[in-house]
Order: sequence, then C-alpha cells, then structure tokens
Amino acid sequence: MALIFDVITIFPGMFEGILSESIVKRAIQEKRIEVRFTDLRDFTSDRHRSVDDKPYGGGPGMVLKPEPVFLAVEHLEKCEAVSAGKTENSTRRLLLSPQGKRLAQQDLESFAEADRILLLSGHYEGFDERIRDGLGFKEVSIGDYVLTGGEIPAMVIIDGVTRLLPGVLGNEESLSRESFNDGLLECPQYTRPAEFRGMRVPEVLLSGNHEEIARWRESQAIERTRTRRADLLDDRRKNGNSEQ
Repeated sequence: MALIFDVITIFPGMFEGILSESIVKRAIQEKRIEVRFTDLRDFTSDRHRSVDDKPYGGGPGMVLKPEPVFLAVEHLEKCEAVSAGKTENSTRRLLLSPQGKRLAQQDLESFAEADRILLLSGHYEGFDERIRDGLGFKEVSIGDYVLTGGEIPAMVIIDGVTRLLPGVLGNEESLSRESFNDGLLECPQYTRPAEFRGMRVPEVLLSGNHEEIARWRESQAIERTRTRRADLLDDRRKNGNSEQ
C-alpha cells in the first residue's frame, strides 16, 4: 500500500520539480508513495478566491483565513473516511510553520510509519490562530528561519520520509550509516582515486581490515560531531550513550 501525502497549498505548481526527479519520482512510479494536492483557493466563496485578509488590530501583511482551511481539511477527511482499513492513528496531520517543533530525523522515522501524511502549507504572515486551535495539527518547522511559505518545508518532509520507506533506496544499509541515525554526524567518506592533488585517502580505509575500519569510522564520526554539532553529543549523553 502506498504512503499518501495530501498537501494543502495555494501553489501546487511549486512541487513539480521534486516530484519529477530522482528518488521521489521513482517512488511514485513504483507506487510506494502517492502525492495529492488540494488547492486552498477551491474552498473560497468570493469571486477573487481570497484565502487571506488583513489582521485584526493592524500590522503588516496578510493572514490566512480560517474558513477555506477548515473546509479543505474537512473535505479531505470526509474523502479519507470512505477508504477502508484506516486506523485512528494512521494519518499524521502536520502544519508547516517556523513556530513549530524543529524537525529531526526521528520525526521523519515516525512519520514514515503512517499510512497518510496531511501537510498544511502556510503563507503570508501565517495562520489565523483558530486554525491551530480548531484543527489540532502538529506544528513542524524545518529550522530557525522564515521562508515565504510552507511549500518548501512540505517538500523536505516528502523527500525525507520517502527515502525511509522499504525498497525506496537501492541499498538499505546506507540508511543505517547516515548522519543523525545514531545521534552522530556521518564519518568522512572517500572514493577513487586513492590520491588526488596530494591528498591521500586514510590508509586504514585501504587496509581491508573491517574491524579497524569500523573503529576508525566511529571515532571520526564522534570527532566530527564534537567539532561541528556538540549539541548532538549532549543529547546522546542524556539518552545514556557514551562516546570515546
């Protein structure tokens, strides 16, 4: 059964690139995922198809109105209710916002266990607060910065989740060696030639001694994490993991 991504957005055309290239394209062709779009403007009632309005109390920018968002979500939920075999927890409902919890690899792994992921992409100055209060979506942020809308964060989740699904990657072992999988950054990687412009591949990687190579990779991963993302080591210590 394909994992379904339902994306609510006012700019569905932004997704053409990610859906037509690389791993995501192959996952769609192999029916491992299905990506569906709902245009928020289809749930407006005025001739201008307005999804936003000025904020009460004044201030710059425009705010997404609650009516079209509620109607779009309710429409999708009614359609989904017709599908058989769905459990109460089979759908993850995510609101993409810089105010949300910062996305981590563990979140992607949790999302990958779902049957369906509903992604609500914001725009302009954000959402009418009643959208947060009334729909109960989990807010997710891809980082401590602001983008023009939630479409790019939605693409990040589609890509990050898709590659975790069984059979999507050609080599499943690569998943276990990636950055963040065990709370560490990935160790340095090398390929041919063994020497390039005076820079040589570490001799241990050429030795054929798999135990020594494994120890070297672990020590390098720890050192790289220590120098680049020391906060990850703090998290490992809190979780009872130790480093050399």
